[in-house]
Amino acid sequence: MDRTTRLYALVEELRASAPRPRTVAALAARFEVSTRTVQRDLQALMESGVPVRTTLGRGGGWTVDPAMTLPPVHFTTEEAAALAAALAAAGTPYAGAARTAYQKLIVSMTGPAAAAAEGLAARIVTLPSRTESAVRTAVEEALSNGTVLRLSYVDSAGRASDRSVEPAGLLTAEGRWYLIGWCRTRRAGRGFRLDRITEATSTGEAAQPHDLAGLLRGSAAADAVRSAAPAW
Repeated sequence: MDRTTRLYALVEELRASAPRPRTVAALAARFEVSTRTVQRDLQALMESGVPVRTTLGRGGGWTVDPAMTLPPVHFTTEEAAALAAALAAAGTPYAGAARTAYQKLIVSMTGPAAAAAEGLAARIVTLPSRTESAVRTAVEEALSNGTVLRLSYVDSAGRASDRSVEPAGLLTAEGRWYLIGWCRTRRAGRGFRLDRITEATSTGEAAQPHDLAGLLRGSAAADAVRSAAPAW
């Protein structure tokens, strides 16, 4: 068993036994390698973001949180290449998460699927985003946590303003990303181009839920298609 396959199998072994911990010695015997090799593999998994952890003392060992990991998913070569290409090309927001997801996807694959995915991803290049990482992070967290954002924004005419926004979702169009939300300042649905947001901070206040399609209704983006929707 090569190292890539063993790393993948280690995670599945820990998932299968969760929440019961497994000792390094037991894992080494299971995969017929040295305890030192298992320690290195577990450390590599931790550094790549896999939620493995260790507890000390009697009855301790290594565990993984099943709620924070996915069970095995078998992709065809074409599916794996498409996912790798999409992740490699992902721009803001969630660009950081896309990069780590791409790394995990490549590590989990072997054979023709891995070669095809890496080959396609290697032929995709992206220009660095002008959106500041602090702004991107604040937008991501507000969308995930459902909190109100305080924005400093510069419109297309160069006018600066401060807004309180209840985020509803994201829109991508012609290479641009927009935060769509209910603007408390204007008391209406608005779209904010991410590269025109100069500062974004979370107020910590829970935002009212808003229907993304409803906010887009009547705008040029009214026919926008959800990215997760099947194309049929």
